[in-house]
Amino acid sequence: MQRIAQIIQLKSDQIDEYKRIHAEVWPGVLAQIAASKIKNYSIFLREPENLLFAYLEYHGDDYAADMARMAEDETTQRWWKITDPMQQPLDTVADGQWWAPADEVFHVD
Repeated sequence: MQRIAQIIQLKSDQIDEYKRIHAEVWPGVLAQIAASKIKNYSIFLREPENLLFAYLEYHGDDYAADMARMAEDETTQRWWKITDPMQQPLDTVADGQWWAPADEVFHVD
């Protein structure tokens, strides 16, 4: 199992809508998350900075391939067309990144 953390900024005028749609995530999106071998997935919001912090556990053998399959899923694509405009990548992300990866510096079970 691989623990993954990511950060992105949420546009301040989108906070209420982002919370609303995530209270009712589409079943197809949830099914694709499970099919992509992701478990224990959470997104946290830090205000007033409006930072979204995502944590997930990946239980597969090829994260890149599973994420590519997720990106090909039509329902997920429709979901991202709604959520992506609500978000703003951090200025420090590498080309091609949306969510900024965060390195794990401590963990205890």
